[in-house]
Amino acid sequence: MKQNNIKVGIIQHTFTEDVAKNRQRNLAAIRSLAEEGADLVVMSELHDSLYFCQCEDVEHFRYAEPHPGEFFDVYSEAARENGVVLVASSFERRASGLYHNTAVVFDSDGSVAGRYRKMHIPDDPGFYEKFYFTPGDLGFHPIETSVGRLGVLVCWDQWYPEAARLMALDNADILIYPTAIGWNPDDPEDEKQRQREAWITIQRAHAVANGLPVVSVNRVGFEEDMSDVTSGIDFWGSSFVTGPQGEFLYLAPDDKSAEEVVNVDLMRSENVRQWWPFLRDRRIDAYGDLTKRFLK
Repeated sequence: MKQNNIKVGIIQHTFTEDVAKNRQRNLAAIRSLAEEGADLVVMSELHDSLYFCQCEDVEHFRYAEPHPGEFFDVYSEAARENGVVLVASSFERRASGLYHNTAVVFDSDGSVAGRYRKMHIPDDPGFYEKFYFTPGDLGFHPIETSVGRLGVLVCWDQWYPEAARLMALDNADILIYPTAIGWNPDDPEDEKQRQREAWITIQRAHAVANGLPVVSVNRVGFEEDMSDVTSGIDFWGSSFVTGPQGEFLYLAPDDKSAEEVVNVDLMRSENVRQWWPFLRDRRIDAYGDLTKRFLK
């Protein structure tokens, strides 16, 4: 049963190639946010390692872990010890040669509330995720937890209004996006800012269109391309929380780590959807073409 108000803890960190040290820092942040009253803690995408998808290298499959496994043990215990619902991100080894980019939600008693496997997989310079991840097969369904129904999506999913809408139609209370996104250091400054503003705007639009709060948590800091093909990625941070009208409740800096607890009033969604009844006025009889790739 959802709470009317929840305190959301966000963890925006830099990372190193040392998985053990990354985990130690993550666990310390979870503990600190819980002490500040967080009910729900959200981490960024693939938070136990560097963002290895900048190049295609079979050596990076060493980061993958089975479910259940050590990843489950570490973060299940963190959720239980600190009494928080925890949204964690994993490179899931499902079988030999079959891997997913998977968000795992642990409830406050340490149990696994549910999983979401990333559905939209990019394949762009610096973001060669199709080499590593099989598209998800669990669909767009919120995960029931002790703080409410979490509409968890992952990174590239954030550009797709269909994904957010389907979560909303399945009665999500909040949309959550663990992510890893940044600038190419070679891009001009105005292009960098256009990309960052577009990223923020599209997710704020999901909040407005669906009358739901949005939590988006990014990594921050420069990570080099280990193949030396590109100039690396400067992850732009800017993690944020909005209310159901897209209003900022919190916006993190774009150049340093941040840990923050943000109060989110889930009951505002009821009010906003009464004022702006977008779900009521949808023309579902006229949307059949949305399932086609293109109309011409």
